[in-house]
Amino acid sequence: MENHQKLAEKLTILNERGNGVLIRMNYIKKICADVKLRPPILTDKMMEPAIKYITKKFPNIDFRGNIQSLTSIQRQKSEVMEATTSYYDSFLDVVEFRDHVYELLNTIDASQCFFDIAINFDFTKSYLDLIITYTSVIVTLARIDEKKALVGMFNCAHEMTKGSRDPSYPRLSQMFVEYEHPWKKLTEEFGPHTQLVTAALLSLRKIYPRRNLPVERWRSAQLLSLLNASAAMLDPACCDTMACEYLSLEVMERWIIIGFLLCHSSLNSNPSSQELWKMALRSGLYITVTRDELLSIHKVSEDLFDGIKGYGRFPEAMHRMQQYGKRVADIKECRDHAIAHSGALHRERRHFLRGALKELATVLEDEPGLLGPKALFVFMALSFSRDEVQWLVRHSENMPKIKQPEDYIDNQMAELLFHMEKLKGLMRKYHYVVQRYHIQYLAQFDALVLNDTIQNMHVCPEEESVLLSSFVSTLSVLSVKQVESKEEFDFRAVRLDWLRLQAYTSVNKAPLLIKDYPDLAKVMNMIQFHTKMVDATEELLQETSNVSILCFYPRVFEKMFCQSSEQMTMKRYLMAFPSVCSHFHWCRHPLCPEEEEAIEKRSLRSCVTFLEQIASQTSAIMLEICAEQCNLNDQLLPKHCVEAISAARHRKQKKAVPKRGVQKEKPGAESLRKDRIITTNMDKMHLMLTEICSSYSLCSDMVVYEHIIVPTEFLSSHLEIRLSEIIVRMANYNQTTQEIARPTELLAGVTAYAASLQTLPSYVTVDMARLLKNVLLQQTQPLDSRGVPTLTNFYTNWYLESLLRLASNSLVVHCPAMHCFVNQISDNNPAFRAEEFSDISELRALAELLGPYGLKFLSENLMWHVTSQVSELKKLVVENMDVLVQMRNNFDKAEEMANLKRRLTGGENLLKRMTIIGVILSFRWMAQDCLNEVLQKHCPLLMGPIESLKDCISPDTDIKVTLSVFELASAAGMSCDVDPALVSAIRSMQTEIYADNTSIDTEYKLSCLLLVFIAVSLPSLALDPNSSYSREHGGHNNNVHCLALAINHVAAAMLTVQNKNIEQHLKEFLLLASSTLLQLGQNEEKGESKNRESVYLLLHMIVEESAFLSQDMLESCFPYVLLRNAYREVYKSIAITLG
Repeated sequence: MENHQKLAEKLTILNERGNGVLIRMNYIKKICADVKLRPPILTDKMMEPAIKYITKKFPNIDFRGNIQSLTSIQRQKSEVMEATTSYYDSFLDVVEFRDHVYELLNTIDASQCFFDIAINFDFTKSYLDLIITYTSVIVTLARIDEKKALVGMFNCAHEMTKGSRDPSYPRLSQMFVEYEHPWKKLTEEFGPHTQLVTAALLSLRKIYPRRNLPVERWRSAQLLSLLNASAAMLDPACCDTMACEYLSLEVMERWIIIGFLLCHSSLNSNPSSQELWKMALRSGLYITVTRDELLSIHKVSEDLFDGIKGYGRFPEAMHRMQQYGKRVADIKECRDHAIAHSGALHRERRHFLRGALKELATVLEDEPGLLGPKALFVFMALSFSRDEVQWLVRHSENMPKIKQPEDYIDNQMAELLFHMEKLKGLMRKYHYVVQRYHIQYLAQFDALVLNDTIQNMHVCPEEESVLLSSFVSTLSVLSVKQVESKEEFDFRAVRLDWLRLQAYTSVNKAPLLIKDYPDLAKVMNMIQFHTKMVDATEELLQETSNVSILCFYPRVFEKMFCQSSEQMTMKRYLMAFPSVCSHFHWCRHPLCPEEEEAIEKRSLRSCVTFLEQIASQTSAIMLEICAEQCNLNDQLLPKHCVEAISAARHRKQKKAVPKRGVQKEKPGAESLRKDRIITTNMDKMHLMLTEICSSYSLCSDMVVYEHIIVPTEFLSSHLEIRLSEIIVRMANYNQTTQEIARPTELLAGVTAYAASLQTLPSYVTVDMARLLKNVLLQQTQPLDSRGVPTLTNFYTNWYLESLLRLASNSLVVHCPAMHCFVNQISDNNPAFRAEEFSDISELRALAELLGPYGLKFLSENLMWHVTSQVSELKKLVVENMDVLVQMRNNFDKAEEMANLKRRLTGGENLLKRMTIIGVILSFRWMAQDCLNEVLQKHCPLLMGPIESLKDCISPDTDIKVTLSVFELASAAGMSCDVDPALVSAIRSMQTEIYADNTSIDTEYKLSCLLLVFIAVSLPSLALDPNSSYSREHGGHNNNVHCLALAINHVAAAMLTVQNKNIEQHLKEFLLLASSTLLQLGQNEEKGESKNRESVYLLLHMIVEESAFLSQDMLESCFPYVLLRNAYREVYKSIAITLG
């Protein structure tokens, strides 16, 4: 066997090498043709004269003469060499490849090898592949327009640098010249090989026509169906030509068309060759050279034969003209036939394959055990489908001008790709089943049959006998236990030995001729397929289902996706498109590493683009359903039941119901239907959602170039973004008009959306709890993850700029009795009703929407306004400091206090600012109280420990610990003796003051004098007619009752910051305030006691609001009888009414 000249090894190596060289040539052609990717050396303006000169004079370029055009290369010779070396070496690879192919083809021709695709399949396939690969390399090389410039520039720089031209340049340049017209030169080269090439091609006479049948024959034979013969369902699928059954139809057409172009003389002498050639010409208009490089088969054939017709001496030329004139006529006839019929033929094939693959995938998914005996069906289905996909891709990009262009447009491609991916997924998922079945098949059947075949051979030389016996022994020792123990199998040595045996026994003078023992070849071909089922399933899947050609037709690929996504029935198959992108890495090659990055980027971009569009469609449908449910839920809001209540009241009172316009349907009427056939818009949306969500079942994740991509994460991301946008849009916030939705209505809408979204996990696996948590948590921050303002931002701005601003001007009144704000009756009524945004239900809804984080942000903004007012208060104190010091020291001297009071300025301003602080703090207290209720409902087990911790705080506790606990309690909505947020705000304000060298003692003095100033200014409230106490509201009409909260919290916060005794200073304030208010009762004749009783109640409120003052302290300095009389006075009219 040592004399077989290693034909098998050379064919294998040269085919692999040739594919790499071909891809490399294609890459050079692409980058040279692309303006953005062209080598910089070709785009340099200074190099243009040199490039034109080299291209014109190639290959005989005078590098040594004083050529002005080559000056630019002389200046940058090292850069030119560096830039062109890789291209030059790549072209040398073509020369080297050509030499080895020449040598091998001549050796095979001299050995008179036997070729038959049905017998020595691997040897014949490798031989034909090498011919096609070599031809493709030469054709692609001829299409590179810049090859002469690149080679010439390199050689010029090489001679200028080293003093001599490159040794390989003459052969390389000569090759470029010879292949200016590649087909003419190639036909000359292959003239001596015509006999062997024709013999190899004619072995396809039975295989190719059987594969190229019309779809009617497929249907009548029930091709790929496992159900047509249920009794034989468990029988193994096998035949005499196993590998031929899934051999690519496009590959065979390339062999036939290019093979007979190279050896065209056989077309004139052999009718079988002519018949096979014409059949291939009728199948389409283009074949693939490589990637997206196509060959227009009819044009190339016609041009070649037109050139051959008139060549030679006159008698020969006449005969040749007749022969090739007939061939040209045949080409035109085949082209017309292909234009008229091939589109419809392949359209019908795709239609048939969609149904066949669906049935096959359904049966195998239900009974995966059938993958063992029927594995061949899977690879046949994949190969047939792959051929049809590739045919459509290369023809739709170059569609002929016909009356039925729809034959080249397939809006159902998604289904075919989906079922291909499904079958591949089943083969991978149940590989253990396939492996286990075929291990038993190899050991218990194939080994025995092979042994019997060997025994029946008449002639079997010793070396061949040893090799065949090794096959039997290798197969006989296999067992299921090896599969169960997950042992790695590797039958590559067996397959390589079989290829070597094919090569040796195919030589004309070999001792053992394989053509004499077709049974041995059939058994070994079947064994080869079975070994691949054990250790090379992935390779076989790649061979039969590789549609990575789509990577190089991005426009066609995207068009197919768009066409499929427009079809309702195709939405369930859309996930096939991104899944296909995960296989684009199959088309890379080690000889062209530069291309890998571009393929990776294209794969990821296509995959992500498709997933984004699928997720966008899914989220749009889901959110449309949510919007519809939200509208239905909106009909159940209390505000829509007024008409129903009014009508019911009229019916109860037996009055005629007033006639209105169009009668509204009651909620729920949309669910009533007389006929189930009538479909509503909601039915259609649910059907669309079901369809598109079904596509996510194809795979839970996909790997694209080491990137793990999870389709459902794209859906989650889209839902998250769009839901955030919808929630913000539902708020209806208009900064110009200061309009915003009521929190209760917004909460009802958000709840309706959340409830509808919770149904999505029943369609597709999505972590909806995580999604909703992410969306709603982002709404508790001022800006979401995309930097867009949120509900927290909107409601904070609205309550500060609208509600509290109006309350500061007394247009809106804080109403303690109803725990809300209400509008004042005035000429300038606000555009909204304050109670609709501030009552308990609204603030509870606000707390639900914003949560603790959002309300903390709201509190921080409120505190900023408070500190701005406090800084103004301090300025007023500084202006009256001397007077206030005297008043503090002489508060028990009535006459002196009266004189000092006249010297005070800004008392009204002081009380106004303190009232504003009180209004702000009152709103904050209401919001905190509602937050506490919400948290008690949602997390009572968390609130209990916080309350217990807060109750453990005593006056003796360290102030830092106290503030830490109060901050925790405040975040949970609990009221604290000292407001930690206010303490923090005042401390930060004083930190800025300390930077101006203001001492702590001065701050303390200002705090004390502020309390004095407030105390001595309280009597002036009696002069304001709006200071009257409102019985309905439970407060004063100008919000001065909010002073109680402001005085207590501001004083407590300021004194806490200064680490002083709060109770002592509030007692001092109470004593001073009581003294000044008691003097108010002595000035009745001066008209200063108009609202005296209302102001007395304010003193009582201050004590009630304080955690540091008590009623006993109040009675010690202010007679209780005055308070009692004050309450009687303000409630006098209501008491009479009730009486």
